[in-house]
Amino acid sequence: MITQQEEYSLIDKILAGDRQQYSILVDGYKSYAFTIAFKILGNRPEAEEAAQDAFIKAFQYLKNFNRTAKFSTWLYRIVFNTAISYKRKSKPVFQSIENTIVEYSDKADRQMERDDKQHYVNKAMESLNEADRLAIQLFYIKEFSLEEVAETMGQNMNTLKVRIHRARLRLADELKKLLKEEALTL
Repeated sequence: MITQQEEYSLIDKILAGDRQQYSILVDGYKSYAFTIAFKILGNRPEAEEAAQDAFIKAFQYLKNFNRTAKFSTWLYRIVFNTAISYKRKSKPVFQSIENTIVEYSDKADRQMERDDKQHYVNKAMESLNEADRLAIQLFYIKEFSLEEVAETMGQNMNTLKVRIHRARLRLADELKKLLKEEALTL
């Protein structure tokens, strides 16, 4: 990860005409950009395309970047908005279960339990709106600080704290509902 001063120096060089320097910024942030896009879209090819489009938009609007925030915060906001736009345009993709291969091993039961937990958490996360889901993912999964999440999402710190608290409560309620329904079908 490069420092903020190095970022500003790179941006100055890019704006002065040295476009090759932009690849350093892209290399430094491509995995985070992809992760945010993937968390919103849930589809690898679409997330890669959204992240790439976000980098193109960031390059086109680099002259508008004000140095009151970190470049990463500014970029992640672009990625977030681009991924949301993609999600609004996309249609559901269905996968046939006929060609699914199921393997069994000694560790299968533990893996299946982890997969089940992940499945229900993901399903519960789907019930949250995109902003709540992103806040939860950035704070708990990516382990961003509250300040970083607030900057990334362009929100006030107190608003973000309330958003995360309420999203956690909705997530817990949704998990209880899903698991209760699952228990009733057994």
